[in-house]
Amino acid sequence: MKIVKQTELSTKDKKQIFELWNNEYPEKLVYQTVEDFENYLDNLTQKAHYLLLNDESNIEGWAITFMRENEKWFAIIISGKLHGKGIGTMMLNKLKDDEDTLNGWVIDHDLDKKSNGYYYKSPIGFYQKNGFKVISETRLELEIMSAVKIIWN
Repeated sequence: MKIVKQTELSTKDKKQIFELWNNEYPEKLVYQTVEDFENYLDNLTQKAHYLLLNDESNIEGWAITFMRENEKWFAIIISGKLHGKGIGTMMLNKLKDDEDTLNGWVIDHDLDKKSNGYYYKSPIGFYQKNGFKVISETRLELEIMSAVKIIWN
């Protein structure tokens, strides 16, 4: 496994990340088409992509940093088959090497189902273990998502 940082994604990259996103995130956050996912990416500024590549150069994880309201934000997805192996911490450490502060939204409950019918397990404990502080008074409450803000600096 290796992590590659780049500012642009190829069509193949976008398709693999789209599939990873739809497999790992709650069903309510699934994108219907690759174009819908591209629209999400197009609305982000100052992007840096981190691709976790296996030996066949296929994407097993993806992280992105971007600017939102003068703050550095991030999102990260790791294939479920790699959870619990230190890969997510390795990816976060790469982001931390490149940034002074990281802000994110994290789903803090286990009530949402994924497309495969299994429940999405909140990663909040993972982020706390990796030095993130939960800002419990700052929440995102949308029809598709209920999340709390986390920050690392």
